[in-house]
Amino acid sequence: MQFSNPNINSVFSLKRILIPIAIGIAFSAYSLYASKFDLSVLKGIEISFKYILLALFCMVLRDLMYIVRIRILTEKQLSWLDSWHVVMLWEFASSVTPSMVGGSAFAIYFVYQEKITLGKSTAIVLTTAMLDEIFYILTVALLLLILGINIVQFGEYLPFNPMILFFVGYAVIITMTTGITLGIFVAPKGIKKLLVKLFSFSFLKRWQPNMEKTGDELITASIELKGKSFFYWTKAFIATAFSWTARFMVLNFLILALNPELGFSIMQQLLIFAKQLVMWVILLISPTPGASGIAEVSFSAFFRNDFPEHSHAAIAVLWRAISYYPYLALGLIILPIWLQKVQKRQKNIIN
Repeated sequence: MQFSNPNINSVFSLKRILIPIAIGIAFSAYSLYASKFDLSVLKGIEISFKYILLALFCMVLRDLMYIVRIRILTEKQLSWLDSWHVVMLWEFASSVTPSMVGGSAFAIYFVYQEKITLGKSTAIVLTTAMLDEIFYILTVALLLLILGINIVQFGEYLPFNPMILFFVGYAVIITMTTGITLGIFVAPKGIKKLLVKLFSFSFLKRWQPNMEKTGDELITASIELKGKSFFYWTKAFIATAFSWTARFMVLNFLILALNPELGFSIMQQLLIFAKQLVMWVILLISPTPGASGIAEVSFSAFFRNDFPEHSHAAIAVLWRAISYYPYLALGLIILPIWLQKVQKRQKNIIN
């Protein structure tokens, strides 16, 4: 069985999609088995449904702010529905590809198919990456200032030193962000030259003219972006900050939901937030689809002391059930519908 649209069936065939999903679920299941997962430990835990609802609200807010951001960056060229499709498919692509690969390449394609030029689509996706990383860099710096070096002294149950990995990853993120920023705003011609050079190899040669065109579009998009107002960038960054804060607050509220007696302490919540920032670097280099397996193991290592004894593995399932698995289900529903829409649009253009 294959999704509609013969031009991209080889990429979006059901078989190609289900294989990474199966691999991801298998890694998650094995990590839980290895940690002696037992859902029964949750039976005696008092649960605050108020915080469960807040965790679910944060997931909705996270996606809503992503939708708002892409509407801002495309200057409302995408409708609310089209923006939702792009965001959900982007999240789905990230969920079925290794974290170290990410879903950005697919995101460019999704935006491009919504009648945005390829160069501008590339610039938009690179800009979202830049905004994400700027938020991360600034937030880590702020928490280091407030909490000190303690924010990276976690994960004592991991088989490696998380502090070293974190600072190496933090340096890489700063370097990548600087490179993206320079590429978009200072040297888009350099990116064009790099694309053309990369596609000069014999097995890629036939796509080189397309890369030249993409490079020209990227240069045009760069000129447009450089001319945007301060208000434009402020709106985009505020949407980014809300979306990422909501993403991390899901776990904060989940911990409060399962520890009602904990109480809402600002410093305690900042500490939980900080641990997620450190863990996120580890998940970024995961070779498994959607960081499956690695996410559950890292979760148990970083947060086992924040939950009742022997419950961390079971709670890891709840965390992933809220923050990961819904995107798999939504992606499988939305992708064939979206591909049919794209195919219909392409047929109309031909006719």
